[in-house]
Amino acid sequence: MTDQEFLDQAEQLLLAVEQGCDRINDTTDADLDAQRSGGMVTIVFSNRSQIVINWQKPLHEIWMAAQSGGYHYRFDGSAWMDTKGAGEFFAALSDNASHQSGMPLAFAAA
Repeated sequence: MTDQEFLDQAEQLLLAVEQGCDRINDTTDADLDAQRSGGMVTIVFSNRSQIVINWQKPLHEIWMAAQSGGYHYRFDGSAWMDTKGAGEFFAALSDNASHQSGMPLAFAAA
């Protein structure tokens, strides 16, 4: 994967996260605040906990930091998969966001 291909895929992921927050805010009482700064999105929950998602261009990875820990993802051609075999990015984001918000929340690729 070239740097530009990585950036294109990473941008699609961050956009899907932002759009997911908007959709969740429109359809639930979760009250997520998604703040974008360059290659990073910070999701702030009503209890003030956060999930931070950012790209690591030199490594061609997406990193996610949540209350449960830190995770690294690489694009396998169809999905962003955990580098240690712990699954797909949007499933992990949904699980972590649900835990931190105290209600079921679902994120998905655009």
